[in-house]
Parts: sequence; C-alpha cells; structure tokens
Amino acid sequence: MGDHPWQDNAPAEDYTVDELMVTVLASWFDNSDEVVNGMASAMPVCAFALARLTHAPQLTWVAAGIGLDPREFHLPRSTLEAPLWQDAVAYLDHYRDFWHLVQGERHFRKFCVGAAQVDRYGNANNSILGDDVHAPRRRLPGTAGLGDMGSLGKQLYFWQPRHSPRTLVERVDFISCAGYLRGGDERERLGLAGGPQCMVTNLAVLDFEPVTRRMRLLSVHPGVGVEQVQNATGFELALPDNGVTRTPAPTREQVRLLRDVIDPEGLRRYGFDHA
Repeated sequence: MGDHPWQDNAPAEDYTVDELMVTVLASWFDNSDEVVNGMASAMPVCAFALARLTHAPQLTWVAAGIGLDPREFHLPRSTLEAPLWQDAVAYLDHYRDFWHLVQGERHFRKFCVGAAQVDRYGNANNSILGDDVHAPRRRLPGTAGLGDMGSLGKQLYFWQPRHSPRTLVERVDFISCAGYLRGGDERERLGLAGGPQCMVTNLAVLDFEPVTRRMRLLSVHPGVGVEQVQNATGFELALPDNGVTRTPAPTREQVRLLRDVIDPEGLRRYGFDHA
C-alpha cells in the first residue's frame, strides 16, 4: 500500500460508524501479531491494513491464508480472492503450510470473528437458525475456519455491524465457534486456551468479565446511550465497576487512509444495510 505516515492525530469530526469500528478493531493489533482474514471479512482486512499503515507497521498479515504481507492490493468483495493476495512477498500452501502454522501455539494467536449470532458467553453461530439441525429455519454460510479458531487457543475478536436482539442472543442456535461455553471456567476445564476478548458493534464496544465470562459493556459510540445498547441486546449486559465510557473518535489521518488508500470503494460498509 506504500508508506503513509500517521500525520494527523487530531480527532476526526466527519466520520461514519464503519470507520469508527475499523479503528477500534485496528487498535487490538500490534507489531508482534500475526493475523489472517477469512471470507467476507472486509472490515478486518481494513483494520489490518490500517494498523500496518499507522501504529503497527511490522504486523504480519497472511491474506486469505495464502499471501504473506501483500504490498499492493485491491479489496475484493470476497476477501479470499486473488486481488487481495496476488502481490505478496511470499505465498503459503494453504492446506499444508498455513494450517500447520495455525495449529501451533506461537502463530496467529488473534482472529477476527463475524457471525450471525453471538451469545452472552461469546459462543458464535454461523451455521443454522432454528432448533432442529436436520430441518433448520435457515441455513447460514457455515463455519469455514470458525470451528478451528475457536478450539485452537486463539484470542477471538468479534465484529457485528447490526447490533440487535437477533444478533446478540441469549443462546445461539448452534455453536459454530466455541466461546466460553456456559461461562466461568468451563472453557479452561475442557483444555481450551484463548477465547473471546472483545466485540465491536455499530453501537458499542464490549468485552467479557474475567470470572463469569459474561459479555460486558465497555463503551458506547458517540450519540448512543447505555439503555439503547441494552435494549438492542438479547440478554442482560454486565457493566464495568468504573462506568461505561465513550468510544474515542477515529483520527483524521485514519479516516483519510480508509477512504483514500485502503478502501475507496467502501466495501467495509457491507452488512450495515443488509438486515
């Protein structure tokens, strides 16, 4: 993508919620991380690129599990396609080299998760809607790598552009990606390391309590209230002892990079208008 120094740290006055979400996602990655994107992951791809152009220039990104550190890319609607990874420093054999690395504890410790349903303990569903697995009300895209990433000790970072009781639910219809299961130390007792860390939605930023593992409201976006977030959630959210804060606005430089360099076609907005 070229060199674009972080020149203007002043808060932006003109920004959209998708740009705010990307900057929050980007803040969770640093120089020591190795990341990979999945299918239909425009927002994480934008976050990786933004981190590399600002605070984490040495972040290692294997685009679509194939292209190591793309030098130039065109963001396609499907984030597994060649325009994303074809101009890379090197290529990995996806089914042999990449998955061999993923199964180790040292590599790809953070993974961004987008799912149709997420419950209070961070269990995610992208498989079916309905109680009967053999006759679901609706079939969803499927797990792809979610089942693996939820079981291989990865830290999971969720994004959801449509915060509603239909997406943040009391209980997922099917566990495609293991979170903290029924809460507490159940994940740890089953020998699963890692787990859900945070979630950013179009309304708020959330994390998970360290003991109960319940989803907790950390900050609300500008113009959004705590009650509004709770009413849009299918279960009772935990609240931090020191109060809910306001999500910081992106900087003017972050907004410029997203609009002019990383995603001029605005593919990061996909999902906001498709309820």
